[in-house]
Amino acid sequence: MSYGNYDCIFDVIETLLGPSGCPWDKEQTPKSLCDYILEETYELVDAIRADSVPSIRDELGDVFFLLCFVSTLLKKQGVIELQDVFDKSASKMIRRHPHVFQDLQLNNREELHKKWEEIKSQERRDQGLDNDSFDPLDSIPVSLPPLMKAYRLHSKAAKNGFTWENDSEQEKSLDHEWQEWLKAKEGEDQEKMEDEFGDVLFSFVEYGRRHNIKSDSALQKSCQKFMHRWRAMHKQVRVKGLNWDDLSLEEKNRLWEEIKLREA
Repeated sequence: MSYGNYDCIFDVIETLLGPSGCPWDKEQTPKSLCDYILEETYELVDAIRADSVPSIRDELGDVFFLLCFVSTLLKKQGVIELQDVFDKSASKMIRRHPHVFQDLQLNNREELHKKWEEIKSQERRDQGLDNDSFDPLDSIPVSLPPLMKAYRLHSKAAKNGFTWENDSEQEKSLDHEWQEWLKAKEGEDQEKMEDEFGDVLFSFVEYGRRHNIKSDSALQKSCQKFMHRWRAMHKQVRVKGLNWDDLSLEEKNRLWEEIKLREA
């Protein structure tokens, strides 16, 4: 399988960083590009979720370009060689999938997960790391967005035998957290309210995870749904020749329900 030639991208980067290149590009460092990588990655995710092939093509190119840019800067610093990165990544994936690249037979996801962790444990030993002091949560990126981080924390905890035994027990915990929030709200202690509200959200993330729902994705869909209905409402107001600011909350709610009925 051939994936083409990436030289054109690196040629452009070398020109941008060259004597007659772009002043802005020549000022960049791997760290200064981190925020751009995050932004472009989110734009790529938006394009994928929207099933927009032209946008996917554009945003995928932007992400690739930034990764190539960073790799070029690191190469100039003598930190990495991109081919070495590719080789190690391929070797790691082959090593972690013996049921695909070797004759190992795994019968279910539990066996797959167990083998995956065994291989990772061996990798740490090969690197001279102490597995006894390894914390499973250390693999979760610090910069991960909170909803995604909460999901990963719960997932890691569950895989290590630390979670509620069933939904009923967790529902009791959810109710407890909600009561704690109400108590904090009554006390009008802003810091305590924020703390308890965070606990409610954290618990709901786990409740969703237990039902194969990723809170980040679910909330994104709800946000998109709200935006769609909001814009439809405003369009309807313009069609009717009305002024949004002149409408009462009751009238706005009726418009909202009209839009929802159209979607049904």
